[in-house]
Amino acid sequence: MHVKKGDLVKVLAGKDKGKQGKIIRAIPKEDRVVVEKINLVKKHQKPTQQYPQGGIIAMEAPLHVSNVMLICPSCKKATRVGHKFLDNGKKVRQCKRCGAAID
Repeated sequence: MHVKKGDLVKVLAGKDKGKQGKIIRAIPKEDRVVVEKINLVKKHQKPTQQYPQGGIIAMEAPLHVSNVMLICPSCKKATRVGHKFLDNGKKVRQCKRCGAAID
């Protein structure tokens, strides 16, 4: 996957197209990510210790990873992600727009 938990991403498709958010969970086996305050759905929640009142709550649903694009921390624009190896042999993600290392 080209993104991971904690990355700032821009949504490319769907009802929240154009919005930005932080990834709060990545699900690599299903190629999906959960983005903060994006793709909100209503869920009927039974009363539990965590939600003692129960009722209808809004929660984030997973998006397919192809529908999000990483926002580069240095140039602050949505960009594709490349990979490169540093001199010490460590593999890092690279911004295809400005060439800066992301990790």
